[in-house]
Amino acid sequence: MYPIFLFTHSWLRWVVLISGILVVAFAWWGWFGKRAWSNRERLWGMVFNSSMDLQLLVGGLLYFVFSPLTTSAFSNFGAAMQNAAQRFFVVEHGFVMLIAVVFAHLGSVLSKKAADERGKFKRAAIWYSLALLFVLAMIPWDRPLLRGL
Repeated sequence: MYPIFLFTHSWLRWVVLISGILVVAFAWWGWFGKRAWSNRERLWGMVFNSSMDLQLLVGGLLYFVFSPLTTSAFSNFGAAMQNAAQRFFVVEHGFVMLIAVVFAHLGSVLSKKAADERGKFKRAAIWYSLALLFVLAMIPWDRPLLRGL
């Protein structure tokens, strides 16, 4: 099961990245272009949030159930914290990605609660941008970009 979940987690990152880039671009374009909030912004926000949620679910299953890396790290946590690669996956990657999911959801919720169009775009731009930056910072770029090919 581990290879299947790792493959899924690896490929799903591209859905997260593409939808994140689009929703951030639409939000900034709307904010500074004085555009009207539309179904497009709502839809891409929903795609971004949904893909982040699915990625969190798959990542959580990898982390807690299937990954031999986390299993070995938990057997000797002190040693794992001294190894930069293990520490990245056992602590840093998951923690920062969880924060990114929260920021993505804040972008959705807070933009809905804004009183005017400009406020919707501003809140979406800020929170979705933070979420995307955290995702970009925590992707292990040294791993295969297209796993399975």
